[in-house]
Amino acid sequence: MIGVVVVEDDFRVAQVHAEFTERVPGFRVVGTANTAARALELIAQHNPDLVLLDNYLPDRPGVALLAELGTDAIMLTAATDPATVRAALAAGALNYLVKPFTAEQLADRLTAYARYQARLPITGAAVDQDEIDRAMRLLHDGDRPAAPKGQSTLTAQLVLDALRRGGQARSAAEIAEELGIARATAQRYLAALAQDGRARMTLRYGASGRPEHQYETTAR
Repeated sequence: MIGVVVVEDDFRVAQVHAEFTERVPGFRVVGTANTAARALELIAQHNPDLVLLDNYLPDRPGVALLAELGTDAIMLTAATDPATVRAALAAGALNYLVKPFTAEQLADRLTAYARYQARLPITGAAVDQDEIDRAMRLLHDGDRPAAPKGQSTLTAQLVLDALRRGGQARSAAEIAEELGIARATAQRYLAALAQDGRARMTLRYGASGRPEHQYETTAR
């Protein structure tokens, strides 16, 4: 279970973010803080894996707090000026999500973080460059635009997960059979995933000579 501390100056917003987080399987909010000082107290008490951090805190800016956290952090803030964004990334923020955002957008980033954490745990054997590259790709796998109009982000994620499970290039017919959806639907979602870079499309020529579209995930 991934322990999370939510740091947000508005207690109502903090509660919303906590509720969004706990909807994501594998995540548990261990505390919420409305100030930087309280955030440090909770971190020392609970030793969370992840902090969801606002920038506009009453006692100190979130970006000034980042280096002291001693834990992974994702910024959840309305601050959009380049200086703040760059300062947050330079101080170690793993991701940056601008308010207002949907539960789905946060869930995408949390799910990507969970995969990153599993791929690159704090303790364990040394890793090579390929493993580091895979971990970095996984970390930002949730940084994608919403599904095209008329499409469900949940279905898009299911299709993407099916590609990952397969471990090799797969056709729309194979994905459709596995997920119990129409082939045309699978094809539409696969094409959208390829368009935004989450999947790669190739052609396979069968006995009939007609090419068949094959898809594989770009995050390995």
